[in-house]
Amino acid sequence: MKVVLAIMIALSMLPLPVHAKGTGKQPDELKQRMALYEKVSITTQIPWYVLAAVDQYEHNIRKSRRDLPKQKGVIGIYIPREMWIGPENPNKQDTSPLSIKVFDGIGLDGNGDGKASSDDDEDVLFTFAQYLLHYGSNIDQLKIGLWDYYGRDQTVGIISSFMKLYKHYGHLDLGKHAFPLPVGADYSYRSTWGDARGFGGRRIHEGTDLFAHYGLPVRATSYGVIEMKGWNRFGGWRIGIRDIHNHYHYFAHLNGFAKGLKTGQIVEPGQVIGSVGSSGYGPPGTAGKFPPHLHYGMYKDNGRTEWSFDPYPHLRAWERAERKRK
Repeated sequence: MKVVLAIMIALSMLPLPVHAKGTGKQPDELKQRMALYEKVSITTQIPWYVLAAVDQYEHNIRKSRRDLPKQKGVIGIYIPREMWIGPENPNKQDTSPLSIKVFDGIGLDGNGDGKASSDDDEDVLFTFAQYLLHYGSNIDQLKIGLWDYYGRDQTVGIISSFMKLYKHYGHLDLGKHAFPLPVGADYSYRSTWGDARGFGGRRIHEGTDLFAHYGLPVRATSYGVIEMKGWNRFGGWRIGIRDIHNHYHYFAHLNGFAKGLKTGQIVEPGQVIGSVGSSGYGPPGTAGKFPPHLHYGMYKDNGRTEWSFDPYPHLRAWERAERKRK
């Protein structure tokens, strides 16, 4: 423990390293976050992309939940006060590592300043890393730790996808988007989210329909991991992709899939994943019950549930951005 503390103090006196940039200029916040991930990774031996994935997940849910306190620093991880200081600790503002430990709190001093502050980014990240290390150091053991902390399979799955993306690309700058159809091709669309639908019972339309000719390439709209691929009686041949902002992108009524595409695969903005069709509204292989089009939906997960939101404003923005680049 003394050796680890000495390393932490020595590292805290060094300037934070700056990770190599990805495509495009990274915002300062991403640089600061990457520097912290790498620094804590050195002291804990937990891969930086594991810490980055957990933190990104927490950034996402903080933006979607009102029951979580407002984020103060660049790290989004939230550790409840009682868990930080200990459930029986009478000092609700306790920052003493010793007394926190006495009351079975998990809060630790990550930057060597003698305080365990839940408002300090490095203390929070180091504390969470040490929490995970109680379960072991390999990825499967860390995932068990994540399940015990969040108690939700969906959350562990989402964080695992983030790990895969960050490990593959080696940086955090994965916010680029693309329009789902080739800009300049013959297509049309308007805002149809919330419209009534009758097949399979009364329900609302959870997406935007982009009408186009059979076989027009359908493209991934973001960096992400394929969560779902196959047949659905409503959506026909469809693909679901989860991006780094915890948005689930749903592509339905496809004519077919790109060759070799599989669940768990990483995709990039603009990558062809299938083609426009008219599949759906019946058993596997049903097609032609409506004009060919791409149904594009977007969903958000807040750590408790997932809901649909209107993708139309995003589609318009991505389309305009691509036209400007041409």
